[in-house]
Amino acid sequence: MLPLDGLLVVAIEQAVAAPTCTLRLADAGARVIKIEKAEGETARHYDKAVHGTSAYFAWLNRGKESAVLDIKDEADRALVEKMVARADVFIQNLAPGAAQRLGLGAADVVSRHPRLIAVDIVGYRQDSSARNMRAYDMLIQAESGVCSVTGTPGTPVKVGVSIADVMTGMNAHAAILEALVERSITGKGKAIEIAMFDTMADMMSVPLLHHDYGGKATPRSGLEHAAIYPYCAVTCADGEIVIVVQNPGEWRRLCTGVLERPDLIDDPLYRDNPSRVENRKALGEIMAGIFGAMTRAEAIAKLEANKLAWSNVSTVEDLSGHAALRRTTLETPGGSFDGVASPVRREIKGGPVPALGAHTESLRREFGSSGE
Repeated sequence: MLPLDGLLVVAIEQAVAAPTCTLRLADAGARVIKIEKAEGETARHYDKAVHGTSAYFAWLNRGKESAVLDIKDEADRALVEKMVARADVFIQNLAPGAAQRLGLGAADVVSRHPRLIAVDIVGYRQDSSARNMRAYDMLIQAESGVCSVTGTPGTPVKVGVSIADVMTGMNAHAAILEALVERSITGKGKAIEIAMFDTMADMMSVPLLHHDYGGKATPRSGLEHAAIYPYCAVTCADGEIVIVVQNPGEWRRLCTGVLERPDLIDDPLYRDNPSRVENRKALGEIMAGIFGAMTRAEAIAKLEANKLAWSNVSTVEDLSGHAALRRTTLETPGGSFDGVASPVRREIKGGPVPALGAHTESLRREFGSSGE
């Protein structure tokens, strides 16, 4: 038995943030009914990479039921209301204000169904002056300052995956689980608002605190850590690896066992982390000469012998064949594919990625509408 067996989730969801949240609920056993418009939700149309299904949609929608309904149509809206009345969780991430205008905002539905846990995923808190701004992943990354600390000194960039969407979905998932625990004690549901901007602002806490209290900006450092050094890529004779030094013991072991430069340990330019960060260019040049004379295998052997952390600089091709990658076989309407296994659970409910509207008629019958 899975922990959320018997839980009913109704979602008017699109793209990435809300589907990330409901995927985790579905994996844990919840029944997720996904309400889509006639042409299908946004993520169905991004590409056709997985046997005709979008990679985004294939990733985030296993084990869900798809119903095509027009929530502005009287009969379909009545069907949605019946679903919500029986649901434990309702989640939506429509455009700003759209759900509220339809009476489907979290506060609206909880007022009608007091045991319901309802979640609005929004770009910006709806009590803020930015409440009507459109919010897509890259826009939120840029607006929150993430791009200002990501990239090379000359070029700000976005994170290469949908980090704002995904982290917002994970925050919504955590908030729902907390609310379910609270409901088990109080018997009462809750209206919840999760904002993408809040999610990324929280992730920007360290650069923000350095700015507010340290009086310094966090630089864009490429494949280096902005506040710890050496925590960076080094180039060997046959390619790159990443090395990490986070404490005095590791610094001593790097100097003696890998760089074979014990004189650096107490050098005033490098003896503690703030000094190394300040003088990273000079230290980087010293390390470049030493690592450049080693192969990757030689460097890794020295790092391992001195109990120092390292990693490869992997490509997506490398990830695809990585020994640590766990896969799960899933079905799409066009055929099976090997997706990434859940990082949360070893055992999941699973189930196919649904075709658009695959469950519409069965849901009409179940919830008492003829569809006429």
